[in-house]
Amino acid sequence: MTFVLNVDAARWRTHLDRELRLSPGLVPVVKGNGYGFGTALLAAECERLRADALDAAAEGGGFDQAATDGGHGRPVPDVDLVSVGTYAEVPDVLAGFGGRVLVLEPFRVAVHGGADQLTDPALVHTVSSRADLIGLAQRAPGAAVVIEGLTSMNRFGAVPAEVRSLLDAVAGGVVDLRLHGVTLHLPLGGGHEGEVRRWIDAFPEQGSWFVSHLSTDESARLRLAYAGKTIRDRVGTRLWLGDPDSWWFTGSVLEAKAVAKGTRAGYRGHRLPAGVLLVVSGGTAHGVAMEAPTAAGSPRQRAVAVAEGVLEAVGRIRSPFTVAGQTAWFVEPPHMQVSLIHLPGAVRLPAIGDELPVRMRATTAYPDVVRFG
Repeated sequence: MTFVLNVDAARWRTHLDRELRLSPGLVPVVKGNGYGFGTALLAAECERLRADALDAAAEGGGFDQAATDGGHGRPVPDVDLVSVGTYAEVPDVLAGFGGRVLVLEPFRVAVHGGADQLTDPALVHTVSSRADLIGLAQRAPGAAVVIEGLTSMNRFGAVPAEVRSLLDAVAGGVVDLRLHGVTLHLPLGGGHEGEVRRWIDAFPEQGSWFVSHLSTDESARLRLAYAGKTIRDRVGTRLWLGDPDSWWFTGSVLEAKAVAKGTRAGYRGHRLPAGVLLVVSGGTAHGVAMEAPTAAGSPRQRAVAVAEGVLEAVGRIRSPFTVAGQTAWFVEPPHMQVSLIHLPGAVRLPAIGDELPVRMRATTAYPDVVRFG
């Protein structure tokens, strides 16, 4: 039984190349489930991109983009740096990637003080408090750091006065750390260019900035307005999943049978209408029907959420599988590795081994196989 993420490799990589052209110095984000691809695969892909950039630079005699190392004017190749979400993700990424790794979660002495990889020279740490800055310097002298500013995201970060104190501590040699820049994690949806401008204007001496969730147009305008600075986009979803027609999930039909009205099926013996009963690969272990809650910000989204809740309350649960363009319904919640689904009415029975398209979020998916074609 196989649950598959299918990838049109040529189209997917064309999209990656386009994103790199649009965002010079782009920093790929490789975290969590690897956006459905797995972190090991994405780390290897980043290494391929890094090697391609280095080869191109060697042939051309230099790098033709604006990113620099730490804002000190030294050109760097594309994909010299990737981001991970947590320290726990570092080993898997470094196993496949030969550049540097920025850890997005802020270093906390109380949480990460005993982490084995703190002194790895490939790491760039994120810091947002003085106590943690000092604690990191004690445990990893000479380590590279970025200082995180508190944005309207209001998750991690320091207010401008605290950022100034941290920058001064590094610049003044109070701690033995190397400054790699200032980092800002912005909310989704765009419209935060002005917020980034306020931060840059408040720290005119800082040459290197890492930002997330700006559009390519916003980043381009900022690079034009602050031509003497390095503004590097951290990009995950837009990079790996930005061309949704280049990847898709499928589950294999493992069993198919016509059923009469009243037939029981599943762990709980649900009675079925007449139709077709299928056993399909793809269950909770793959993330099927385990999606994160939606924001339901628009009236339509709220109406859909209410309708789905009413259907679920009466035992009708829409599955993410489709058969010949028709929505299939769960017989019961998915099992660990398979799902029982039902199609009412007269439908041609799929053959064992047929692959059914699955509509689901890649960020909650754990396929058995990633198949490049």
